[in-house]
Amino acid sequence: MEQRRGSTSQPLEGAGFDPAFIPGLTAPVSGEPEDVRRDEAEKDADAETEETSEPSAVGEPSAEDTAEQDDEAPVDGPVFEAADRRAKIVADHKGVRLSLDDQRCEFRWEEVGAVETETGRFGKRFTVTVHTPDRRWYPIEIEATSRSRFQEWESALDEVLDAYFDDGEADAEPEPEPEPETEESADGKE
Repeated sequence: MEQRRGSTSQPLEGAGFDPAFIPGLTAPVSGEPEDVRRDEAEKDADAETEETSEPSAVGEPSAEDTAEQDDEAPVDGPVFEAADRRAKIVADHKGVRLSLDDQRCEFRWEEVGAVETETGRFGKRFTVTVHTPDRRWYPIEIEATSRSRFQEWESALDEVLDAYFDDGEADAEPEPEPEPETEESADGKE
């Protein structure tokens, strides 16, 4: 009978041992040799190409084709776009998209509770904050080339919000106007 030397326990995984480990985002590094992993990746890639090469049902566009058509379809409505070297905000018919460096988030118009803008008293920072109905907010700062851009951005964003953002005012019923008091009812005589 052969005896093994060394530990028989499995290697530990987690943030304490691997600084790049983020639960749910990255797969744990397996102890397999690199050539085995490469072979598995090639098999997966071959299987994906076979699946995509199969023709879809006649007359039905695939989900990828419809998504591409939606992205390419020109829209006649207003669009707001502001960007600097790090940050970018786009508001159009789809909703509001914020990006900072490599981080991105997208809000459809149904998910937006309010959009707030703020300009610094000094400097050239234009802050746009997207508020959601669940009381969360997502601010992004964009550095303008000059303070004169603030007014241009404010008007362009207002135009987009007027066109696409439904703030619930249309759903609310107008309050009935109070009836004007007549002299008889004011005196208490009928």
